[in-house]
This record gives sequence, structure tokens and C-alpha cells, in this order.
Amino acid sequence: MTIRARAVAAILASMTVSVTASVTTSCSAPQPADKKLPPVNPRATSLREGFGTMERLVEAAKKEGSLTVVGLARNWVGYGEIIDRFSDKYGIKVVSTLPDASSRQQIDAATRLSGTKDAPDVFDLSLGVAVANAKRFAPYRVSGWTDIPDTLKDPKGLWFAAYGGYMSIGYDPRKLPAPASYAALLRPGAQVALPGDPRRMASAFSGVMAASLRGGQPDAARGVDLFSRLKKGGMLARPAQATAVLDWDFMNSAAAARDQKSWQVTIPRGEVLASYYLQAVNAEAPHPAAARLWAEFLLSDEGQNLFLRAYARPARMEAMEMRGTVDRDAAARLPAVSGTPVVLTIPQQDKARSYLKTHWTGIADS
Repeated sequence: MTIRARAVAAILASMTVSVTASVTTSCSAPQPADKKLPPVNPRATSLREGFGTMERLVEAAKKEGSLTVVGLARNWVGYGEIIDRFSDKYGIKVVSTLPDASSRQQIDAATRLSGTKDAPDVFDLSLGVAVANAKRFAPYRVSGWTDIPDTLKDPKGLWFAAYGGYMSIGYDPRKLPAPASYAALLRPGAQVALPGDPRRMASAFSGVMAASLRGGQPDAARGVDLFSRLKKGGMLARPAQATAVLDWDFMNSAAAARDQKSWQVTIPRGEVLASYYLQAVNAEAPHPAAARLWAEFLLSDEGQNLFLRAYARPARMEAMEMRGTVDRDAAARLPAVSGTPVVLTIPQQDKARSYLKTHWTGIADS
């Protein structure tokens, strides 16, 4: 079963909305010569409805001249190169605020700056935060809309996935053999780390939940028990001192690319936890055309391949593979995966977070 099929089964169990089909055309599709183009509407719900052609969207975005993003660290999934490429390609200044902001902090920033020219135009969010704050977003269906798995996008266009990753173990091969499972980290001499406090940081939370999987089913108690045993054995450490770090495969792969002798990556067989990050346009975006152009760029073949080159897994990857537009060399560098990827439903996430809130205290420092 593919990640698309697994994601469909998982998230449909958590949502009661009815997914309707959305048909869009390529941004490069020519307009009939005798068809009148629509008036430019920077707050439209699609390229066709608001602009008619990509050229008109680009023109409207250039008139605005700027795009404000929030929570996009330059070393996160290649965003440094992505921002530079977008700015150079379209001649639009990108203002990056609070680059280390979490998903919740991005929403807080939008609330604080509401109604000002400094408010963020776009967001990059975890699923739970996106769903909880959907009323803040403007509906927009990018030109590659039909390529995005149905359960990785809101049926109204309020949010949609751009990239994701699988939880992995990065490890120092000089000090630790490749772990065959998360439980295999319980060995003398191992120093294991999460990238943060799992009660506050999405990647750390997912590390605990990946360790909790058994037969494709998550159980927060199993994950907490593993880390409790690591704590009792004196095997928990901070990332800088660890011989193994549980983090997204795109983070561990980037570290391994810098020095394969001291860092390698593995995804334990049958313990594959997947998650995607979602894009959304601020309903109060000061630069609405630029925000929509940004969304089009991220979901274009060019943007998706930029994520892939930074070891993230593009939301449109399956469609790009079928069309032959994926960067095959970059795809070949992704860590091998064996087993059906699991995407946690929102109820599963809520239940697990509630468990961690009362049972994680004392296991590890934040």
C-alpha cells in the first residue's frame, strides 16, 4: 500500500468532511484566443478564476513587490534555496520573520500582526494546527491540486500539503551499529536524543510515536515506556552529544550528507511514521497575489524537486514519478523504506498528546 493509500485510510477516520473533486488545469494551459480573460482578482480561489494565466498572476504579484513568510528556517527542507529561487525568478522581495517559529507560534504572530502590513502572507503548518485554524485561511487550489492526495488537502482549498517526511534514526556508525528497531536503541553505551520536548515540538512528538508503533498501530504508552527505560539506563542525551537522534529523515539525511563517516540514517522496518507539512494562505494577507504565486511555486515541479533535493518527500511525488518530472537522482538518495507508512489521525494525535502531558514529566529535559 502506498503512502497515498495509507494516508487516505488514516485521516478519513479522523474527519467527517466530504471530499469533493476539484478539477484544475495546468498553469501553462493556453487560453482560447476568443475567450475573454477574467478580471484580475488577487484573492481568488484558483489561478483560472482570479488571473486566467500564470503570466497575469506573476504580473499582479510583482506589483505588490513583496511576500512575508513566517517560520521558515533556511536550513529546513531547503527553504533557503527555495526562498532565493522564488525571489530571483519573480523579482519579489521575500521578508522572512521568526524563522524558528513553531506552527502555533506562526498563528500567534498572525494574530498579533492582524491588520498590519507586517502580517504573514502564508503559513507552513502541522496538520493539527492547520485544521484547528482553518477559518484564518483563504481558500486557494493550486494548479497541481489534483496531484495532491485527497486527505493531504482541505476540500475547500484552505490548506494543502507541500512536503513531508518519515521518522528516522540518525546514528554515528563508529559508535553504534545500525538499529534494526527503536527498541534496539536500548543497548549499553548508546546515547539517544529527541530534537526537543515532545510535548511542545512536533518532530520530537513524532519520534516518541514512531517508537510506539506495533503492527501499524500507535500506542503512546509504548513510546513513553521506551524513553523511560532509556532515562533509567542513563542513555538519554542532548542531540549534540547523542550517538542516535530520532528526527525526520530529511533532517538526519541532510546531516549524513555532510559527513557519512560520522552519521548515517535508517528507518526501522515496519515502524514507519509519516507526516506532512501544510501550506495555507492568510485570509488577511497584505500581499494576496504574491501569496498565491508562492503557493503555485512550491507545488510546481520546480518547487517540489527543490524540497526533494533537501531530502523532503514532495506531496506531488507520485504524480511526478508517473509523468517523469521528478528528480530521479534526488529521489534515489532518500532513505530506504520497508513497510506501510502510518499517518496519525487527529484523534490519535490528541489522545497521544494528552497521555504525554501527564506521563512525560521527569523523563527528559525540554
